[in-house]
Amino acid sequence: MIFTHDTEHALAVVVDLINTGAAASGAEELDELPGLRAFVERNSFSDLGEVTGEDVAAVRRLRDRFHAVFLAGEVPTAVRLINEIVGAVRTTPHLTDHDGYDWHVHFFAPGAPLPEHLAADCGMALAYVVAAGELDRLRTCEAPDCARVLVDLSRNRCRRYCDSRTCGNRMHVAAYRARRREAAL
Repeated sequence: MIFTHDTEHALAVVVDLINTGAAASGAEELDELPGLRAFVERNSFSDLGEVTGEDVAAVRRLRDRFHAVFLAGEVPTAVRLINEIVGAVRTTPHLTDHDGYDWHVHFFAPGAPLPEHLAADCGMALAYVVAAGELDRLRTCEAPDCARVLVDLSRNRCRRYCDSRTCGNRMHVAAYRARRREAAL
């Protein structure tokens, strides 16, 4: 584990959030409240206030800001973007030990609205990545027809695809077929 459990969980949440957008996946998954509720259910949030229709537009705007961090490429740009995200919300760091996990820090107030929850926890997780000198772990899938994002948490920084079962497998099969064609010539 490169980062703490709660940081890695928040990074997985921000990846899932970005990949719900048309810019990353080709289709908008958070177009209405049911899509947002499915996202919340999928990511097992704790201490979350009621999710409302007003949250949909706010979360989509936040998603675009997070996506910009992944596309930043340079540390000063990423730092500026992350500081803007975290600086725009009320953070209330507190220790908690829930759901069988040891003590860890939450940066949102208990019962905070979803956009505030995401901005605080996911923004701080991205801040930890940058502070650790690991910005290059925030990536876009290398498959030519995919724009989904990923966080490479492998030890040797070798993860290239958003999902090894889809993009990774497709690219490996294509490379195998190309080698076979080349060998047949």
